[in-house]
Amino acid sequence: MIQESLLADLVTDQPGPVRLQKLVSTLKNYFACGAVVLLRRDEDTLTPVANHGLVKEAFGRHFELAKHPRLAMLCSARQAIRFEPDSPLPDPYDGLIEVQPGEQLAVHDCMGMPLFIEGDTWGVVTLDALIPGTFTEAHRVELQRCALVIEAMLRMTRLEQDNKALRQGRQDEAQMERKLQAEAGIIGQSVQLTSVLDELNVVADSELPVLLLGETGTGKELFARRLHALSPRAKKPMVYVNCAALPETLAESELFGHAKGAFSGAASERQGRFESADGGTIFLDEVGELPLNIQAKLLRVLQNGEVQRLGTDKTRHVDVRIVAATNRKLNEQVKTGEFRADLYHRLSVYPLHIPPLRDRGNDILLLAGFFLEQNRTRLGFRSLRIADTSESLLLNYPWPGNVRELEHVVSRAAIKALSRGVVRSDIVTLTPDCFDGLGTATASVIPAEVAVSESGKELPNLKQAVEQTQRSLIRQALHRTDQSWAQAARLLGIDASNLHKLAGRLGLKASSAKATEDA
Repeated sequence: MIQESLLADLVTDQPGPVRLQKLVSTLKNYFACGAVVLLRRDEDTLTPVANHGLVKEAFGRHFELAKHPRLAMLCSARQAIRFEPDSPLPDPYDGLIEVQPGEQLAVHDCMGMPLFIEGDTWGVVTLDALIPGTFTEAHRVELQRCALVIEAMLRMTRLEQDNKALRQGRQDEAQMERKLQAEAGIIGQSVQLTSVLDELNVVADSELPVLLLGETGTGKELFARRLHALSPRAKKPMVYVNCAALPETLAESELFGHAKGAFSGAASERQGRFESADGGTIFLDEVGELPLNIQAKLLRVLQNGEVQRLGTDKTRHVDVRIVAATNRKLNEQVKTGEFRADLYHRLSVYPLHIPPLRDRGNDILLLAGFFLEQNRTRLGFRSLRIADTSESLLLNYPWPGNVRELEHVVSRAAIKALSRGVVRSDIVTLTPDCFDGLGTATASVIPAEVAVSESGKELPNLKQAVEQTQRSLIRQALHRTDQSWAQAARLLGIDASNLHKLAGRLGLKASSAKATEDA
C-alpha cells in the first residue's frame, strides 16, 4: 500500500527537503506516471518545492493561479481531482516533463490534490502522465487516502524549520513569514548562492552597514530588499537611490533635502531621501558614482546620523541603516583619489560578494525557467520550453551581463520564435538558433580573450592565458556535474583537494561546506 511506504518515510529521521523529495519519488513510482510535483502556495502563486520528472528549468517557474485554471481548481477544492484526458483546460506542465527524443510532449492525464496545515491551504500536489488513461477513479481515491500522511510530512518539515529558527533566536513568526516572502525574489539552489544567502540572513539582524559587491546584472537590489525584509526595520520604509542617475547639481538636494529658496526653483522646503528612510533602510545603488563633495556629507550621516538640508544651518537626526552596492572596485578608486578612504571603510563594514551567474551552475536553468514562464504569459503561448541543446548553450555561455542579460536573451528568443510563425497554441521549443550570439562564445575551451589572432598580433601573457583556460575548464566541469567539486575533479583527472586549491588561487570561490560534503 502506498500509505505504508509514505509512513515509512515519515518516521525516518531525515532532513525536510530529503523527506519531501522522497515523497514525490514514492508517489511517482507507485502511480507509474511521468511527473509528480509538490507546490507551495504564496498568495496567488504556486512555486515548486519538490518534483520528480520535470525538466530542470521547471523548478524556477512560478505559476500564477489566474493563468493556470487546473492549479486554481486544485487550490479551491477540498479533495483530490482527476482531469479527463480530453479536458479543455491547459496543463501547466505541457512540454516540461522529461521525455526521450521523439516522444510527444503534451500531458494527457492529470490529477492532483490540495494540501492543508492547521486548516490553512499549504499548496497542492500534482501528478501528470503522457499516456491517456493512466489515472482512473480508483487512483484518485487512492491519492486522497494519502492526504493525511502527506500533510503530516509537511507539518513535520515546518516544525523542524521553526525549531531551527528558534535555536537561531528567530522567535518572531512575522519575521519568519517575511523571510519566506523575501526568498521569493531570489531564484537558485547553487552552493555559491546559498552561501551568500546564509551570510545575508545573519547580518540582516544587525545594524551594520552592508556593501554589496558584484558585476552589473547580478541582482544586487534583490539582495538589498531581502536584507531589509529580514531586518528588524522591515516594517519601516526602504528607500532606493540610484547614485549614478543623480545629477551632480541636484545630488545634495535629493539625498539631504533643501530649504525654500536654497536654489533657483526651490519653491518650497523639501526633505531628502535620508529623512524619507528614517527608521528604515536606504539603498545606495552604484555608490561609487557619487561626487567627492557628496561623499563628505554622506560620511557625516554615517558617523553622527545627522543630515543638513541645503540652504539651512539646522541639522536633523535620522535613524537609517545604509546598504550600498557597486560594480566598481572601490579599493582601487580609493588609491586613485576618486573615492574617500574614510567613507569606504565606513560603508564596507560588512562586504558581501554577489556571485556572477556563470559561477552558479544550474541556477542558470532555474532562472531561464522563471523568465520562460513570464514570456509564456506575456506573449500568450500555451507552452514555452527550451531544447536540451539550448540548455547546454545556456550553461556554457559566460554571461557577462549576468541575470539581466539572461532575462533579455530569453525574451528575444521567445519573440524570435514568434516571428518565425509558430502557433501560440502549440508547445513551442526554443532551439539554439533562437539564441543568436551565444553559440560562438563556447566554440572553444580556450577563451577568446587569450586566443592568438590570425593576423599575427602580439601573443598574450602565457601565465594569464593558462589561468584563463584553467578557469574555463573548471567552470565547464562544474556545470556538467551540477556543481559537485568531487565529480568535477574526477572529470578533470586531478585530486579534489588540489582542485579546491587551484580554484582558490584562480579566484573561483568554493564552499568549504560543499567541499567537506564531497570529501
